[in-house]
Amino acid sequence: MSKLETNTIDNISGSSTLTVGDSNTSTISIPKNITLGASGTTITVPSGATITNNGTQTGFGGTNTPAFLLKQTSQTTIPNSTRTKINIDSAVIDTASGLDATNKRWVVPSGQAGKYFICYSGRFQSATDWDETNFTVRKNGTVEFSVWGVNRSYETFTQSFIIDLSVGDYLEMYAKQNSGSNQTVSVQDQGLQTFLSGYKIIE
Repeated sequence: MSKLETNTIDNISGSSTLTVGDSNTSTISIPKNITLGASGTTITVPSGATITNNGTQTGFGGTNTPAFLLKQTSQTTIPNSTRTKINIDSAVIDTASGLDATNKRWVVPSGQAGKYFICYSGRFQSATDWDETNFTVRKNGTVEFSVWGVNRSYETFTQSFIIDLSVGDYLEMYAKQNSGSNQTVSVQDQGLQTFLSGYKIIE
C-alpha cells in the first residue's frame, strides 16, 4: 500500500467540492491532525460509501440541549373554576438556566431558538371526584396546548407536544378545576407528579 503524507487535503482550485472515497473504496484512514478542505468547501461522501467512527467526534450532529425538568417546591392552590398559574419554581434539570422562579416560567435562553419537545403533567391532591379538570401550557401568555379530563381519585393528567420557540419566549403551566372548592396541585407521590419538561430538537 502506498503512503501519502500531508497536513491538508483541499479541493482543486476553482472547485468548491471535495470528494472523499467512492463506493468501491474499502478503507480510507485519516491520519492524526489532518484538515480536509477549507472554508466554503463541500465535502461529499458518495452514495455507497460508508463512514465508520471508532473514535471521538467533535463538531458533528448536535445535542438535545437546552434540556429542563421543572417542578413546584410546594403545592399550588387552585380556586374553584379559576384558571391559575402553577408555581413552577424549582429545577431538577435546567442545562441553560432558563427557569424564572420569580415568574414561575421557563424562558428560552439567548442563542437557543428552535423546535422543542415539551412534556407536562399535573395531578390534584384529592380523592374527590369532579367532572372538569384542565391543565394547559401557555406560550407568552397564550394557551398553546391543553389536556382535559374528569378527576377520579388522584388522577394524573399529562400531555406532550412539539413547539417552535424564539429567544425570550416563555412557557407557563395553568390549571382549572370545578370541584366546588379549593384544590391543591400535588408535588409528588411515589415520584414526581406535577412538572414541566422539555428539550431542544436536533435539526
